[in-house]
Amino acid sequence: MSKLAFIFILALCSATLTFAQPAFLPVTSICNEVSLYQNFLDDGDNAGQTLQIVFINSVRVFTEFSLEFTADFNRKMTPGKDSDYYMEIGIVKPVWKKMSLNYQRIYGAFIDKPVNQIGFRYRF
Repeated sequence: MSKLAFIFILALCSATLTFAQPAFLPVTSICNEVSLYQNFLDDGDNAGQTLQIVFINSVRVFTEFSLEFTADFNRKMTPGKDSDYYMEIGIVKPVWKKMSLNYQRIYGAFIDKPVNQIGFRYRF
């Protein structure tokens, strides 16, 4: 769980760079949101709560790319567990027109080991 706290603090710091950015590190905020949800099942039963954090910032260091952090922290949502989480940390580099190269690292309570994803993203 200490890795989880470290990643959260790192993402929070990257989001605050948009407010106090040094001249040598231009950062543009694309999306920085924190949401709190009460979850319900179709029959109206309580399905727990979710804290969702989304930080997406554009950074220019020799070239332009985006840093992305998305996380869902759930409470009393998964049967038999008090809490669980799902996080994605990613770097997106535009390569041609609307195509980007994307790297993501995924952490989650339901995954034994972190997962690396490399692929292409089409923006439309």
